[in-house]
Amino acid sequence: MKYPQFWLKASPRRKRVYSVCIMLVLAMLATLIGALVPVSPETAQIISDQLNQTLTEGQAQGTLDFDIFFNNFPLCLLMFIPLVGFFIGMFILFSTGQAFRAIFEVQMANGTATATPDVSIAATTITVALIGIAVVFLLEYVSYSIGMTESIWLFRRILQNKWRSELKWLVIFIGVVALLLVIGAIVETATLSLQL
Repeated sequence: MKYPQFWLKASPRRKRVYSVCIMLVLAMLATLIGALVPVSPETAQIISDQLNQTLTEGQAQGTLDFDIFFNNFPLCLLMFIPLVGFFIGMFILFSTGQAFRAIFEVQMANGTATATPDVSIAATTITVALIGIAVVFLLEYVSYSIGMTESIWLFRRILQNKWRSELKWLVIFIGVVALLLVIGAIVETATLSLQL
């Protein structure tokens, strides 16, 4: 297989960064494709109700940040499985896109997505919420991209019979992902607690 020049000239660490960046683009595409696939009104309502129930229970019990982390981290760990993790990750991100579409369709059906926003909402609150959403998106998607990338690197190292040297990276990346998802859960909880 012929590799591009930028890849051949890159250091091993830079190749990992390139790999995560490529995987991040694929992750966003999988989510976008999932969002473009139609969802039946019944399925959309079920998905929306489940998410609202989880959110309400987590906020009432004060465990929303733990709930978010313990939802995302096991899913991300699945993405580290050699080669299979890539496909698991793509399916999860496709499903995430469908969940986004379901929530949007339920809001449209209820008329809340097109309602005129309350002008009493402070511009700083809206800005903080948008920044929080962007940070959460970035942290979660970078984490998933790291998991899926390591899935492919680990598979390649197994084929090369160099898997022992890759175990160090696997442990490091699992630690990095755990940290990113903890920060993401805290920011997401803070963002969801804003009264928009």
